[in-house]
Amino acid sequence: MSNKEFADKVVRWFSLHGRKDLPWQAQPTPYRVWISEVMLQQTQVATVIPYFERFMISFPSVEALADAAIDDVLHHWSGLGYYARARNLHKSAQLIRAEFDNQFPSDFDDVLALPGVGRSTAGAILALSGNERHAILDGNVKRVLARHNAIDGWAGKPAVARALWKIAEEKTPTKDIAKYTQAMMDLGATVCTRTKPRCPECPVVDSCEAHALGKALEFPGKRPKKVKPLKQKHMLMIQNGNEVYLERRPAAGIWGGLWSFPELDDENEIEAWCDRVIGAIPVDVERWDTVRHSFTHFDLDIEPIVVTLSHGACKVQDNGEEVWYNVNSPQQLGIAAPVSDLIDKLKEQNSYVPNG
Repeated sequence: MSNKEFADKVVRWFSLHGRKDLPWQAQPTPYRVWISEVMLQQTQVATVIPYFERFMISFPSVEALADAAIDDVLHHWSGLGYYARARNLHKSAQLIRAEFDNQFPSDFDDVLALPGVGRSTAGAILALSGNERHAILDGNVKRVLARHNAIDGWAGKPAVARALWKIAEEKTPTKDIAKYTQAMMDLGATVCTRTKPRCPECPVVDSCEAHALGKALEFPGKRPKKVKPLKQKHMLMIQNGNEVYLERRPAAGIWGGLWSFPELDDENEIEAWCDRVIGAIPVDVERWDTVRHSFTHFDLDIEPIVVTLSHGACKVQDNGEEVWYNVNSPQQLGIAAPVSDLIDKLKEQNSYVPNG
């Protein structure tokens, strides 16, 4: 099958079966497509949709995103994970404001230079918003092409990635670019799925080498398995009336820039920490069951410790890095999902009454 025949079949399939009602498809401006593509990195479409819609209401343009406080941006991202994406979006919007007068760049190299944008994302933005001829190679497209051409090996290996990019470039047509690009994404997401491919429904099954070999599930090759290390942290859930103490995490590392409970390696340091940092002594300490949270490269066992202080003023530094978070009138802060869940549990257990 020629590359043109491949593209024509994929586009015809999209006309009949592709997804055409996704919110970013209604107005596929470069800005909206950019936000959607970044959100879709490592995240399913169904999860992204409500986040995208809320994000667009609050930040409808590059200018609005650039002008927003990072805490507000992270608040809108809370629960979506991979928070570096949100920080990169905010940083990119400020760069676009400064260098491109709030107009999303139209040159491929300029788009590629934005923080958090790789080759495939840059190509998808320009292809979907402007029908420009750029190949893409996201996870779904890698799977389709690896099976169709029986490309063996894990796609993370440089040699395998180069082979797949070559195929992606060759098969990208010279017309109907936006339709083809979305079609390839949809084909991988809905038909050529990871564990249960529906080969009879595939428009290019007749030329699929993996299908002909009866080995569709063997392509692409799996990532080499590694035993994930386990880390443990004590989290201090310090409560003072209707408020809990939170501190901003460093920009680098997990939950970068988000607000979280303070962490201790040694639970015997609780009293000394409270006295040193907030100038108060605990009146009660309660240990909750361990909560495990999995990251890409390691698992984290969170050991929550509820620390109750006597009512009264407790100090926080006036540096924007510490805050008393009112559970009844919560501030707009970016909070990691496990921390938010613990706050909800604490609120439910204590049955906080409204202030006043």
